[in-house]
Amino acid sequence: MQQRITRHPNPPFVALDDPRVAEFGREIDAIRTRLEAEVGAVDLARVRRLDGISRSFEVVGRVLLHLSFEPLGFLAGVGSLWVHKQLQATEIGHTALHGAYDRIPGVGRFHSQRFRWDVPIDERSWHTSHNVAHHQYTNIEGRDPDLAYGAIRLSPRVDHQPRHRHQGVSTLYTWLGLTFFMNLHATGLDRVYLGDEKPASRERWWQLHRQVGRKYVPYYLKNYVLFPALAGAGWWKVLLGNWMAETMRDVYSAASIFCGHVGADVHDWPSDTKPANRAQWYAMQVQSANDFRVPYLVSVFCGGLDYQIEHHLFPRLPPERLRQIAPQVQAICEKHGIPDRVAGWGTTLRKVFSRLRELRAPTAVAAAA
Repeated sequence: MQQRITRHPNPPFVALDDPRVAEFGREIDAIRTRLEAEVGAVDLARVRRLDGISRSFEVVGRVLLHLSFEPLGFLAGVGSLWVHKQLQATEIGHTALHGAYDRIPGVGRFHSQRFRWDVPIDERSWHTSHNVAHHQYTNIEGRDPDLAYGAIRLSPRVDHQPRHRHQGVSTLYTWLGLTFFMNLHATGLDRVYLGDEKPASRERWWQLHRQVGRKYVPYYLKNYVLFPALAGAGWWKVLLGNWMAETMRDVYSAASIFCGHVGADVHDWPSDTKPANRAQWYAMQVQSANDFRVPYLVSVFCGGLDYQIEHHLFPRLPPERLRQIAPQVQAICEKHGIPDRVAGWGTTLRKVFSRLRELRAPTAVAAAA
């Protein structure tokens, strides 16, 4: 069933010490406690089933790319390979690396410490950058590395640099090669290349490059050397198809991720922000994200990141659980006056691009507190 959309064009900011936050936190905590107890064999069976579907699409896609002799077969191969890559990156990979299945008996390869995704991003580096830093310190100046994403300035609390005046171009190439740049960002190597940080030693410099290379090398050799070489004279067709599927995944994922985090009404927090309790942390998370509503299948390809508010409240819950409890979370937010932003994908995308344009200038301001 399509959930109703509530639009908050200028949602009021709620301070963390507001009296409403405590009761809001207790109700959100009750949802968390109940759902964490419910996650189990059904969720594990679902991700295994999705993984099987994903790998079937990979086989079909690669066979079609190798054997197709006309445009329709080629495009079907690209689409099939994209389905595999999209599911592996979002609904399956992102969820597993968050530890959503870790406490389920027999979890096997879907345990966060053992899972390896078919994406050129180093798992351990991503865990530290994303799970620990971004989710724990969401939108806090100087603590959340995602406020500055490579050459893209996503918050007015980030010091303006001359490069930010051209972040329309930066956004374009980042979206077209998102996973490539996410690996640089997760390791911190992008900040080294941009001159924002300097490695403590030569050994640290090499360590960062080894972290990046241990995913880049096997991944790109497989997709851009091995499989094209196996196609013989049709190598160019396989190479093109692989690139197209990669680019489709990266653009789709970028649109999902940016829509969950960017907007003039998304709150950014000063560097000294420290929530005193879980309720205050919940209130921070709700005010630091966007939700957008799409049909179910589109949501699956988003990996549930269309429910970014719920994901930040409960980062270790599988996406299907987030979809189930979104109406409850929205009702609790409205009951206690905690501003949640829920809109369609198109509306949210327009808000994202508007904010990115504003942040090109050093005069952009943070969401009013």
